[in-house]
Amino acid sequence: MTTEEPAIHAEHLHKRYGDKIAVDDVSLRIDPGEVFGILGTNGAGKTTTVEMIAGLRKPDGGRVTLLGLDPRHDRGKVRQVLGVQLQQAYLHGALTVAELMGLYRSFYPDPRSSGELLELVGLEEKRGVRFEKLSGGQQQRLSIALALAGRPRVLILDELTTGLDPRARRQMWATIEHLRDEGVTIVLVSHAMEEVERLCDRVALLDAGRVLAVEPPAGLVALAGAQNLDDAFVALTGKQLEEAE
Repeated sequence: MTTEEPAIHAEHLHKRYGDKIAVDDVSLRIDPGEVFGILGTNGAGKTTTVEMIAGLRKPDGGRVTLLGLDPRHDRGKVRQVLGVQLQQAYLHGALTVAELMGLYRSFYPDPRSSGELLELVGLEEKRGVRFEKLSGGQQQRLSIALALAGRPRVLILDELTTGLDPRARRQMWATIEHLRDEGVTIVLVSHAMEEVERLCDRVALLDAGRVLAVEPPAGLVALAGAQNLDDAFVALTGKQLEEAE
């Protein structure tokens, strides 16, 4: 284990919704500059975990620090260093791509340029298009561009390439690799095995709100005695990959 201060340190996180325990004693240590995957089925607690890390949801128990900050109590400071892209984009449908870019860039003292952001996600030709007129995949890409507007030191991406065609998916993978080269710490929630294998330095495998293992992708395969990550997923969770989609 590295002695460097972690970029993200989650300790004993708990979250309950009524009778359902969504997150059950999750602890994670994510190092600076690491691409860290969170892998699991629907209902495994992935999104709730990253929402608590981002300060968007209050834990019932446990604590989180992000670059030494408390995501809920130090919200102003955290907003300047954290970018978040969630599965559902809650953006004003009548605003154009350019207007949304201008709005989000105004939140930061030294934002990336609109041109750079749109080039990163392949939306240069959509500047004048209203958000509601974009395809689902284009809305997803715009949400990622907005998450990058403030040059975040930590980036949380929930199902990065859902709804993207193969070309756009590979373009987004190249963008993530570029950000990793810049030293950005990235938390990637995914059930796409090829994506996890290509991008992630380590992966936390969640099931029923608990961490089953934290290993590099190849380490999960070895731990399960499997031939590939798909088979390792099934062996370790007892569930088919389709149940994660």
